[in-house]
Amino acid sequence: MTKIKICGLFRDCDIDYVNEAMPDYAGFVFAKSHRQVSVKQADLLRKKLNKNIISVGVFVNNSIEEIRKICDDGIISVVQLHGSEDNNYISELRKQCKPEIIKSVNASNGIDIQKVRNINADYLLFDGGMGGEGKTFDWQIISEIKTPFFLAGGLNIDNIDEAIKKVKPYAVDLSSGVETDRVKDKQKILNIVRRVKNV
Repeated sequence: MTKIKICGLFRDCDIDYVNEAMPDYAGFVFAKSHRQVSVKQADLLRKKLNKNIISVGVFVNNSIEEIRKICDDGIISVVQLHGSEDNNYISELRKQCKPEIIKSVNASNGIDIQKVRNINADYLLFDGGMGGEGKTFDWQIISEIKTPFFLAGGLNIDNIDEAIKKVKPYAVDLSSGVETDRVKDKQKILNIVRRVKNV
């Protein structure tokens, strides 16, 4: 069954929404964004989050020391890298902390299959932009990918069935697709999680 991640949570009520919907993953954005949270905010939100929902931290070229401390403090269980982090960075991160690692790939202009296959992460994440922009891409270009991956970029209730059936991702990742006026929408979250769990 395809898993689902709801990303970009930054308000107390966002946690209430996902606790009711019960997606597999919940994401906190530590990178510059209107959804960005501080370490302190993320810690408080994480403490409210249902323990059966896996917490993910989204980073863009942060220092390994900063990520390690957030992991060590138990705020996140999975690290999602959205910057220019390479295999050397990932290897060093693995030495210093033990979370699973998701590495994002901007697929808006196509991908280099061989380069993508060499990424030393537990999961890949294919997006149609830099993340959280709500842009889709040509899903056909990732049809040969064997590494388990998250599909992101412009997903919503109208295209989620097609995405899962065509691409067969390990997980789908939504942020703007479950928002209204740039904040999380409870009903959209409930509807999409229910839909994904029934596809």
